[in-house]
Amino acid sequence: MKKAIICSGLAIVLAFTNVSMANNAESTSTVVTREYKVTTPLGVAISKGDVATVKKMLEYGASVHEKCNGMTPLMIAARYNQSEIITLLLEKGANVKDKDEKGLTALKHAEASNAKEAVALLKQANA
Repeated sequence: MKKAIICSGLAIVLAFTNVSMANNAESTSTVVTREYKVTTPLGVAISKGDVATVKKMLEYGASVHEKCNGMTPLMIAARYNQSEIITLLLEKGANVKDKDEKGLTALKHAEASNAKEAVALLKQANA
């Protein structure tokens, strides 16, 4: 009789443990599903404000039209208010009127991040 009570008690404990583990597995599986986009070395250098690296990359053939996370290098420079890099990209032929996936231009990115110097440079380039 003792063995029967111990075995049934153990079975109940194991049943509840399996149910709680299954519930935890279901809740964590929904969090893991994310889509990450690829960044380019030029985009990273621009966002960090590394002017020397940006110049080198452009000298070695990096494109001013290559997109990084859906944005052109000019849009990234505008977002981070990198005025020296904006000037460099414009000299290398970056198009001020290019749009990202949402239809935003570099000027709109600069305005959204309150990048005053970038806004002034891009308005001047649009004129």
